[in-house]
Amino acid sequence: MTTLLRATDSAAFLGIVPTLAGFTPRRSIVLLPFRGTRTDGAMRLDLPSDGTDLALYADAAVGLVARVQGTDAVAVVVYTDEPSHATRDGLVLPHAVAVDELLGCAEDAGLRVVDALCVTPSGWSSYVESDPDLHSLAEICSPTEGPTAPGVSEDQAAGARLPEVDRAEKERVGRAALELAALLDGEGNGKGRLTGRENPQLIAALVLLEDVPAFFESVLAAPDALPPYATATLLWCLERPLLRDVAIAQWASDLAGGVRALDAQTAFAKSGEMVPDELGRLFLGQGPAPDLDRLRLALSVVREAAARAPREARPAPLTAAAWLSWALGRATHAARYLGLVREIDPRYSLAALLETMIAGAMLPEWAFRRRSAA
Repeated sequence: MTTLLRATDSAAFLGIVPTLAGFTPRRSIVLLPFRGTRTDGAMRLDLPSDGTDLALYADAAVGLVARVQGTDAVAVVVYTDEPSHATRDGLVLPHAVAVDELLGCAEDAGLRVVDALCVTPSGWSSYVESDPDLHSLAEICSPTEGPTAPGVSEDQAAGARLPEVDRAEKERVGRAALELAALLDGEGNGKGRLTGRENPQLIAALVLLEDVPAFFESVLAAPDALPPYATATLLWCLERPLLRDVAIAQWASDLAGGVRALDAQTAFAKSGEMVPDELGRLFLGQGPAPDLDRLRLALSVVREAAARAPREARPAPLTAAAWLSWALGRATHAARYLGLVREIDPRYSLAALLETMIAGAMLPEWAFRRRSAA
C-alpha cells in the first residue's frame, strides 16, 4: 500500500531529508525507514550504474531498511544529475525502473510505501503519481532555516578531505617521528637507551608511552591541537596493530575499556591467550552502541594525525579514520580513507578487511537501532 503525500507535503518532506541524512545527497538513492508516521534517519546508496542487477540491488537495499527496529514503512528519494523527459505519454523520470524494483521489494517485504520522489537539476517530482508534474526546486525548504539549512548543504563526500596543514608543521611532525623511531625502533645495543642529550620534547613523548590508555584518552581533549611530538607518538602507536586496536576499542568505549583491551592484547601477544569476544564483536559493529561523540572526537584526532604524517605513516591513521567513519554510519567517508590507504599500501591488512565489509554492505548493528524520538 502506498501513502501518497500531497505536493506541499512532499516538498516539506524533501526539505527535511538533508537534515535527517546530515548532508544534501547527490547522485544517490536515499531510503527513509518509517515507524508509523515518524522517521528519524536516512540510508544513502549510490545510484545503480549501467549493468547493475536491479533485482539484487533492490533486495539488498530493502533488506537494510527492514533491519531498522520497528520499521513498517519506507520512503524513497532519488537525487540525480539526469533530467526528466516530457513525452506525449507524460513525464518520464530518471531511474524509474530501479525505483519500481525498490517499491516492489518493499511491498513484498510487508513495508508500506510512504512516497517515492525524484530531485533533478530542473525540479522535483513523484514516481507514484499516475500523471506526475515537475515542481520547482524553490518549493523545497528546510522547515526552520529557509531554502538552505546551514551545515547540510554539502554532499555526502564533504568532510572526507583531510585537513589542510602547512609544510612546516608536516616537517616538524616528520622530524619528531624520525627521532622517536630511532630511539624506540633502532637496532643494536643502544636501542631504547637515553644519553641525556635528547630533545626534552622527545623525553616528554616517551613519558606519554608509560600509560598508553591515558595518552589515548588525553588526545580527545584537543583533537586539532596536538603538538608535533604528541602527534608523532600517536602515529607510532597506531602503526602497531596491538596499540591501534586498543585505541579503537578505547575510543569506542571509555578509559576502562582501553585498559581492558590493552591487558587482553598484551596477554594474547605474550601467551596466545584468547582475546575476549566482546573486543572482536566491537570491531565488527556488534554489541552496545558506542558514544557517538567520542567517535567523532577520535575521528578528528586521527584525521589531523594523518594530515600531518609523512606519507608512509598515513595508512594507520587513515585506516583508523575509516573504521571510526564506518562506526558513525559514514560508509562513503570510510571508503574514501581506504582508497587513500590503497594508494600507499595496497596490502595493509585492516584496510583490506574494512573494504570487504563495506563492499558487502555490512553496517554496524547499532546503525539499525532507532534513536530515542525527541
